[in-house]
Amino acid sequence: MKRRTHACHDMENIPYMKTLYIFLTRSGTLLSNLVHHLTGAQYTHVSLAFDEDLSTLYSSTRKNGYTMFPAGPSKEYLNKGVFRLRDDAPCALYALEVSDEAYCRALHRAEEFMRHSEEYSFNTLGLILCGLHIRWQRRRHYFCSQFVSEVLQKSGALELPKPSTLMHPSDYAELPELRCLYRGTLAGLPQRQSMELGEVESVMGLYLNVLLGARKIIVEEVEKDRFVVTTTTETAHSKKN
Repeated sequence: MKRRTHACHDMENIPYMKTLYIFLTRSGTLLSNLVHHLTGAQYTHVSLAFDEDLSTLYSSTRKNGYTMFPAGPSKEYLNKGVFRLRDDAPCALYALEVSDEAYCRALHRAEEFMRHSEEYSFNTLGLILCGLHIRWQRRRHYFCSQFVSEVLQKSGALELPKPSTLMHPSDYAELPELRCLYRGTLAGLPQRQSMELGEVESVMGLYLNVLLGARKIIVEEVEKDRFVVTTTTETAHSKKN
């Protein structure tokens, strides 16, 4: 399969068109099953890709690929993480034709999220309220369809029928601007069949990494608090003198 490059061209007077790829799945995880039972939606997760090989997917999801938390804007891979474990997961792939300019803006915006991913978190409450058709937006917090919707809408790639905080993954299957390329199971997806599957990490190793990550966050927060207290004390002391 020939790979599309991410190069962004600036060619005057040429209506250059590129393709964005919207990937819908229902992984069968605890959160996925909860959303499925609450909403009845066929798909419970959406990711965005910028090449037809789907070599890298962009979404707001598990940051380590397996466990529910920590979560937020992260890259996903079809041959790693939950996708590595769920061959029978239902999925669908859609194509969206956009201008070269919109493609570049969307890619830049998605990469900016990834570069600063530690500043963002998963919008858990927003996801629950979205299922109840209630808008909830919290600064620097995104669930998957909210993330993809923000990238597409703010780049000018797609006009959405409703706010990003109310977009469900399955809503994308109903948009007339999108063209369906595949519908079936993850195992039958041509892009995944052409990939070498990565090794499955042990559960112990996964949770050890989660604990180490949590410890790092706690240490950083303690150091921040210590700095604030020290600075406040020094300021108060200097004012007395």
